Amino acid sequence: MKTLAIVGASLAGLSAARAARTQGFTGRLIIIGDEQHRPYDRPPLSKDFLLGTVTVEDLFLESDADELEAEWMLGTEAASLDASSRTILLKDGRAVQADGIVIATGARARQLPTLAGLSNVFTLRTLGDAQSLAPELVPGSRMAVIGAGFVGAEVASAAASRGMEVTMIDTNPVPFAAQLGSEMGGVVAGLHAANGVELISSAVIEDFYSGEGNVTGLRLAGGRYVPADVVVVGIGAEPNTGWLEGSGLELRGGVVCDAMGRTGLPGIVAVGDCAAWFDHAAGTHRRVEHWTGAMERATLAVEALLDADAMPKPAKPHYFWSDQYGVKLQFAGHSAGYDRLEIEVGDVLTHSCLAVYYREDVPVAVLGMNQPKLFTKWRRNLTAPVAATSGSQGADTSALAGAAVLS
Repeated sequence: MKTLAIVGASLAGLSAARAARTQGFTGRLIIIGDEQHRPYDRPPLSKDFLLGTVTVEDLFLESDADELEAEWMLGTEAASLDASSRTILLKDGRAVQADGIVIATGARARQLPTLAGLSNVFTLRTLGDAQSLAPELVPGSRMAVIGAGFVGAEVASAAASRGMEVTMIDTNPVPFAAQLGSEMGGVVAGLHAANGVELISSAVIEDFYSGEGNVTGLRLAGGRYVPADVVVVGIGAEPNTGWLEGSGLELRGGVVCDAMGRTGLPGIVAVGDCAAWFDHAAGTHRRVEHWTGAMERATLAVEALLDADAMPKPAKPHYFWSDQYGVKLQFAGHSAGYDRLEIEVGDVLTHSCLAVYYREDVPVAVLGMNQPKLFTKWRRNLTAPVAATSGSQGADTSALAGAAVLS
């Protein structure tokens, strides 16, 4: 392989570039990104960056140890892919032909079309988003967060710590239940209540009120009016795969891949938030939007790209973390289908505990709240699914899922 092109100057893209050099690739390395910035760390955007405790310079991911010798093509989006010739056409008219391609174009925040163009409505996915939102965290102002996912929850935590009056509005009966289950989802909901944030669950928004280009409030089914000076929409993310339409790649909720990131077309792999890898434990494809996944899976995908005979590796249990109100939440595994939950250490009322999820007496997931050492021990002991060697491209993808965590 003489030329390797990575589409996406993200954590996943940078991880793929590092993996390529580490695994002995010495050819031409091209990294394409739609933002002007080199790769930066996204998790702090909804935490420390909003609070002003880190700067833009603190976010950049490259280090002095990186010797990528890469060609950076920044500030331009990929427009299409001719898979037969492995040619990437960019929106500025340039074309990049490569022997191998890593697709790492990530995901974008879902929007509410009703609120498009209003000046006090924000999503949070990029550095630009965070730079726009940060000045709006003004003590005494009112923030409405639509969607109680982890990004919305972290924004609510930052805003409340700045002295804002915060209301989170969610359509689900219990927030975070998809990732943590109903019981521990309720515990995290209680953490918000304990810090003065009102959570309205099972809510239906019937109308928005606006004036002079701003949202002034919203009305819920049942008649309740929620005033707002700032609105943050945190309703998940959609994979950036539109540019791949017509390429021949299978796109179903993401770029469909096997358990090593291989697509159905030779010489092309996908990693990060845009990629739906086959999960042997679940028997389906999953799009996992987590920081550690972007790091670890890039290494596997590059190995599969450079070595067509590379064997699948045992998958590590999924892992993500969140910081809310000074409490560090860490989660590993999958809670879906658990039949027993045990609080092994601590007390949920103090939000310092370790909860283990069991399925038929086998631990399948663990949640730590301010229990980093014990959590790390349990995380290591979780049973990881055993990778199979059979093909998986035909597996059902109806359960594609990804927690909304910045990565």
